[in-house]
Amino acid sequence: MVDIDDDYEPLPPRRRMFRRKRVLIPLGLLLALAAAFFLLLTPDTDREAMIAKYGGADAAFAAGPAGQRIHYRDQGKPDAPAIVLLHGSNASLHTWEPLIERLGGDYRIVTLDLPGHGLTGGTPDREYDADAMIAAVDVVAARLGLEHFTLGGNSMGGWIAWRYALARPEHVDALLLIDAAGMPLRAGEKRPASNIGFRLLEYPLGRWLAMRITPRALVETSLRESVAKQDVVDAAMIDRYWELLRFPGNRQATALRATIDREPDMAARVGEIAVPTLILFGKLDRLINPSAAQTFHERIAGSEVVLFDGVGHLPMEEAPDATAAAIADFLKRRLAASPPARPETR
Repeated sequence: MVDIDDDYEPLPPRRRMFRRKRVLIPLGLLLALAAAFFLLLTPDTDREAMIAKYGGADAAFAAGPAGQRIHYRDQGKPDAPAIVLLHGSNASLHTWEPLIERLGGDYRIVTLDLPGHGLTGGTPDREYDADAMIAAVDVVAARLGLEHFTLGGNSMGGWIAWRYALARPEHVDALLLIDAAGMPLRAGEKRPASNIGFRLLEYPLGRWLAMRITPRALVETSLRESVAKQDVVDAAMIDRYWELLRFPGNRQATALRATIDREPDMAARVGEIAVPTLILFGKLDRLINPSAAQTFHERIAGSEVVLFDGVGHLPMEEAPDATAAAIADFLKRRLAASPPARPETR
C-alpha cells in the first residue's frame, strides 16, 4: 500500500506543458544540430584517384628522411637555369602552371606540393613549420641534383622562400617574393580582411570543424575573397582546391599550421639576404597588406618592387603575362649583370 500525501496537488496542465517544452525544445535542437553535423561531414578524397586526376601519368614523388613523399614537377627547358616555385597555404603546385607556360621556354621550372598540401598530403611526422617546408625543398633539390637555383614563392610559399634564402644562401641565385608573407604590420596599419577560410582557422572550434566539414561553397567563397580578378575562379579551380584540401592529411595539416609559431622575430633578419630580390604584389591583395612590399624593399638591399593594378593575392594566376614579363626582365638584368656570389661553406 502506498501512502499519498494529502497535501499533494498535481501541476496544472499549462505548467506541465511548459516543463515538457523546457526539456524537449533543447533536446530537439541538440538532435537537429547532431543530424546536421553528420549530414555535412565531408570525407577525405581517395588518394589514388586524386593522383590520377591531378598528377597524371608523369606524377613524380621524392622520398624524404622523415617519411615524406613530396610531389613535384620538373618542367621547362632541361638545360636552362632553374627556378623553384613554392605555392601558398592550401594551394598546390598547379597555381604555377600559367607561369610555366610563359617562362618554360627559357627556364627549367621545378614546382612542388609542400607538406600538408596537394598530392604530398600529410607527412608522418606532422611537422609543418618553416624547417619542415625547407626540408621538403631540400628533398626535391637533392632528387634533381639542383645545387643552385632562383627561388620564388607566393604567400606562405614566399615566407618559406625568404626563410630558405636565410638558411641555405649557398643554393639561392635570386629570390622572387610574390605577395609574400612574413613582414610585420606598418605603423598605424590594421590587419587585412583575409578570407572566410582563414578567419575560421583562428578559432579552436573552427579548426576542429575544418578537419571534418569542408563544403565546396566555403572553398569557392575563400577563393573569390582572395582574388580581385574573379574570372580566374572557375569550376575546375574550385574543384581542384576543394578536392586537394580533402586529400588525406591535408585538412589536419591546415589546422596544425594555423597554430604553429611563425617566428615573427625572423623578419628582422630579412636584411641579411644578399641575392637579387624581386618583390611582386597585387595592389588589391586582401590577405596580406600590399604595403608589405615596401617593408621587404626597405629591408632587402638592392631589391626591386613591382605592383600590379587591379590584382589581388595571386598575380601568377590573375596577371600571368605581366608577372612572367616582370620575372624574365628581372632575371635577365640582374643575374647576367652580377652572377651570384657563393658564400663559403665549411
